Amino acid sequence: MSTQTLIGPKIITALPGPNAKRVLAEDGKYISPSYTRSYPLVAQRGRGIVVTDVDGNEFFDFSAGIAVTSTGHCHPQVVAAIQKQAAELIHMSGTDFYYENMVALAERLSKIAPMPGPHKIYYGNSGAEAIECALKLARYHTKRQNVIAFFGAFHGRTMGALSLTASKPQQKRRFGPMVPGVTHIRYPDVYRGCEGGPQNAEAFALGCARFIEDKLFKTTLAPEEVAAIFVEPVQGEGGYVIAPTVFMQELRRICDRHGILLVVDEVQSGIGRTGKWWAIEHTDVHPDIVCSAKGIASGMPLGVTISKAEIMDWVPGSHASTFGGNPVCNAAAMATLDVIEHDNLLQNATEVGNHMMKRMSNWPGKHKLVGDVRGRGLMIGVEIVKDQKTKEYGAAERDRIIQTAFEHGILFLGCGPSTIRIAPPLIVTKEEADVAMDVLEESISTVSQGA
Repeated sequence: MSTQTLIGPKIITALPGPNAKRVLAEDGKYISPSYTRSYPLVAQRGRGIVVTDVDGNEFFDFSAGIAVTSTGHCHPQVVAAIQKQAAELIHMSGTDFYYENMVALAERLSKIAPMPGPHKIYYGNSGAEAIECALKLARYHTKRQNVIAFFGAFHGRTMGALSLTASKPQQKRRFGPMVPGVTHIRYPDVYRGCEGGPQNAEAFALGCARFIEDKLFKTTLAPEEVAAIFVEPVQGEGGYVIAPTVFMQELRRICDRHGILLVVDEVQSGIGRTGKWWAIEHTDVHPDIVCSAKGIASGMPLGVTISKAEIMDWVPGSHASTFGGNPVCNAAAMATLDVIEHDNLLQNATEVGNHMMKRMSNWPGKHKLVGDVRGRGLMIGVEIVKDQKTKEYGAAERDRIIQTAFEHGILFLGCGPSTIRIAPPLIVTKEEADVAMDVLEESISTVSQGA
């Protein structure tokens, strides 16, 4: 496979290289086997979209560290903010004391929140913690015990978040019983669930939402006992599946009618990933609570739950985190938001994402393994199938495509049963995207020929 261009990855050893093999051997001795590793990348250095491994091989990172390094790896402004704050104060615990930058970041987040203010902000350390906060807060505020979530959802692996998750059986296997009170229903995956093709997509999506009132509330779940509906505007681990606007609008109507809180999980889709600060902004729907993490601090651990102020009415001791809102993480987040705004990265995400979507739009017609290409901004999924007519999942083929791309210097990850996720840093250029698309398309062709 040729990737000769003015820009591109540089592979100088067989993969994994000798130093990587040494690290892999030690990793096997000491590290939890629960981690999911797609291929043997042993990262040593990152700059922009380039990751260099311990053997000097250079890769284009089109995973952004699982949609985390929003401003690219080690953005100079983010690094400077981390260094400056680390030299002044690393920790005192915002649970018991006060930090000025906790307030400054909260004010900044309130300005870009996807619903009218005033707002209250809770800080944790991860997306799962942001979800745990939202789950507890919804129950506390409404005095109701039940919640609704969706098949295909991934909300995290802590017990409350895991109870909302319905992505893969392995994530729950041997961990039951789950937190009670969670009911899962169908998410509007138009590609897989819409009979009659895209022209019936709106009716299908509405049907998925209206199932709540038409069936669930009439048979098994009293609406006055439902605290919240948890939904991803774009399912992440579920396969980069976009919720149609009419679906989100119908959820909002149902919540308003029954006094239910609408909680949106923007852990992966937020902070500019789809070309707007929040994916839900594409639907003109206002949530009650929004959960964020991943890209918010360009790699530093920070989870944020943003709520309408009147909803976050719990009292001291109801919920807290020793490390949440750490000064160094907050400084990284402030710098991240500065970079995204100053460098017009929302616009860049839209333009480069549209460029990639246009280029890939005819892939289902060109490649027998490609069933669907979907996405918004720099959150794009390419669904791999064994057969385009039956839409049978092509999980093994997907994994081989990702492995082949890795061997040629591009880092992708999978999501859903058989989707390739494309989620580069928001700084990616069209030229860099073209290099990655060249490799991906040739990888698909290579695997197709051997299928």
